[in-house]
Amino acid sequence: MWTQSYSQYETGPNFYSITNIFHHFCNSKNLRAIKVFHAHLIRTGLLFISPNFQFKLISTTCTTTSLPNGNNLKTLINFFKFLKPKNSLLLNSILSHFSQNGFHFLALKTFSFMHFSAIDIDSYTLCSSITASSAIKNVNFGQMVHTLVHKSGWISSVYVGSALIDMYAKSLCIKNAAVLFDEIPVKNTVCVNALLSGYSEAKMWMEGLALVRNMPCLNLSWDNFTFSAALRACVGLSAFELGKQVHGRVIRKLHDLESDVFLQSLLIEMYGKCGSVEKARHVFDMVGFRCGERKKDVVLWTSMLGVCGRNGKFEEVINLFNNMVMDGIKPDGVALLTVLSACSHTGHVNLGMKYFESMASNYSLEPSPEHYSCVIDLLCRAGELDRAWKLINELSYKDNDNFTVTLWGALLSACHNFDNVELGIVAAQRALDLDPQNDGVYVLLSNMYARNGMWNEIEMLREQIKEKGLKKDIGHSLVDICR
Repeated sequence: MWTQSYSQYETGPNFYSITNIFHHFCNSKNLRAIKVFHAHLIRTGLLFISPNFQFKLISTTCTTTSLPNGNNLKTLINFFKFLKPKNSLLLNSILSHFSQNGFHFLALKTFSFMHFSAIDIDSYTLCSSITASSAIKNVNFGQMVHTLVHKSGWISSVYVGSALIDMYAKSLCIKNAAVLFDEIPVKNTVCVNALLSGYSEAKMWMEGLALVRNMPCLNLSWDNFTFSAALRACVGLSAFELGKQVHGRVIRKLHDLESDVFLQSLLIEMYGKCGSVEKARHVFDMVGFRCGERKKDVVLWTSMLGVCGRNGKFEEVINLFNNMVMDGIKPDGVALLTVLSACSHTGHVNLGMKYFESMASNYSLEPSPEHYSCVIDLLCRAGELDRAWKLINELSYKDNDNFTVTLWGALLSACHNFDNVELGIVAAQRALDLDPQNDGVYVLLSNMYARNGMWNEIEMLREQIKEKGLKKDIGHSLVDICR
């Protein structure tokens, strides 16, 4: 291919034609052809005509495979050696390219090359390398970059500081992130949000709220992410009064609340977690009024369904779900799981089965193990043990043994409640065939025997348990007594 492309030009290719051939090889992702072409560019000196040639060669070489191998890295190092001039602008472009496109290991290799080649390192270099370290959870490399930041004086850069805090927070090194936040001389809202993200991931709600409260003292303003972090803390603490205060601040400070679905869903979730379904419904009903648009996002519908479900408003869940479908919103798996659970608690067997069957036929959704659990629970609660039996049998062919054991156990528990000993014994046997060491199944079977006065069977079951060396875990509770 190289010979054919080259031979089209009788007097040899000029700069324009070289550019065309070059882009042709790069787009083909043919690493061997690129290496041959690279050698030709070096011999003729054409490689150094345009810095874009060098950048394109390196980036194309390293993206020819999803997981770079040793040969690619060797080629990459050779390309670096021939870079002229070795300026930080070109290498920063390459480093940023790797970091943003998922080639994080190569980004770190590029940074190491720059450092050991004594190439000037600036805030762009540091931010890209810190981002790559964060993406692959390489805290050790990030700490080495942190040390270099201190030595080079770039700790005064708010961008570098934010990147370091974000790296520590995502790695759940919250103490390091907090210490660094106190150390950096220049802070902005991005720095605060990076630390707040770490506090949220670590469920350090009180520390997060303390940081939010301290922002006015630092002359920093709140943005949408800050409000979201504050609301997540209120959800974690079930802090109703504080949540109302944050809601009031959101209304006063933000003018684009209607466009922030995530923030709206957090408000709904916060009120729901605190048990105020009415407040959550008020937020839900007000969505879109200012901009004159009634149609709500599927995320908001799902959030409201979850609030009603967690607070025992099962009939309201069913009504909401029907309104959601009538409004032209396609439900997701979470919404269907919530409505199936509501049908289970209210005894709407046929309606629940209708929703379950509609997952594949109407919404092209594959039922998850959680959906099957809800349906089995629905059938067992209603005493429809034969239908539950048939459904579990169908699921058994899908080779999900660990999950199927749980369903057989649920059927066994229902057989105990409805005195269906014959089916209960079969369910227990099927569960033990899949998991012979499951002590919970033996306990359920023993309870069913005891309820029906089958003492000989209990004695035989105890012998089996003794032979297998099984013991039920003893539960205990600790009570803190105030002195």
